[in-house]
This record gives sequence, C-alpha cells and structure tokens, in this order.
Amino acid sequence: MPPAEIPNRSLFRQPEVCEIASIQPYVLRSWEAEFPDLGVARTEGGPRVYRKADVERVLRIKHLLFVEGLTLAGARRKLADEQPSNGGAEEPGGFAELLGRDIRERILQVKHGLRSLAGLLSRAPGQSGNGDLFELQTAPPRRAQHQKPSGKHNKRRRQKKKK
Repeated sequence: MPPAEIPNRSLFRQPEVCEIASIQPYVLRSWEAEFPDLGVARTEGGPRVYRKADVERVLRIKHLLFVEGLTLAGARRKLADEQPSNGGAEEPGGFAELLGRDIRERILQVKHGLRSLAGLLSRAPGQSGNGDLFELQTAPPRRAQHQKPSGKHNKRRRQKKKK
C-alpha cells in the first residue's frame, strides 16, 4: 500500500477521511465504535469532524488490520502500547482552539440578544422602557355577528316557509 498523502489542514470531514484512507464510510463508523477516542464528536447538527492526528490514526489502524493482519482487539492493544500516557491531558491546540474567537463572539452576541428578548417578554403589558421602538396594544374584543346559515339547512328552511 502506498502511503496516503494527508493535506495540510487542521480539520477534515468524514468523506474526506474516507477518500484519504481509501475506505468506505461504514468501515470508518465501525472503527469509531471500536476506538471511541477516534475523531471529534459531531458538531451540533453537522457532520463528523476529524483532526489531522485522527486521520493519521485511521491510516495506522488500516495498516494494522490490512497489512499486519491484526484483529480490531489486537490493533487496539498495539495502539495503546504505542501511545505515551499523558495522564489524560488534552493535547494543546485541541478542537476548542480550532473554533477560534469568531465563534465565541457570535455565541456571546446571541446570548446578549436572547437576554434582551427575555427582558422584553418579562415586562408587564402596557409598561414601556427607554428606547422602545413600538408598543403592542391589545385590541378590544369584537362583538359576535349573526351569520346566516348556508348550505342544506338554509334550503330546508326555505322549503318549510313555503308550506
């Protein structure tokens, strides 16, 4: 197997990882079940996301299974032996840092907007605050109007009146 070329990026989507490793998506998903720390959890409502280190690990798993002929359990043991233990510390430059300040700022803006909406909704009716652009007023209740019945019933009444 020729070594796969990994693009110089920090994040990859599932189809890209499958293309780089030349494996089917169901194979990658089954490996995720066997190796829970493989890949980053789905972004909310979005696709699975993988770091460059995850792509390298997928390629290593593929090599262990297809070239060295190990089982999934054997590959898991071999990878555990190869990994230096870092006491559970997360690697620097993790997923949170990849998101960056831009997303944090957007989240803070949304949070501020929701708080201002909550403040508007918590006011008593008729109470206005400074800077309100408009004030909602309730309309007086409408009087019920008597409507003529239509259809069969109206036709029957006319027939009864003629008799």
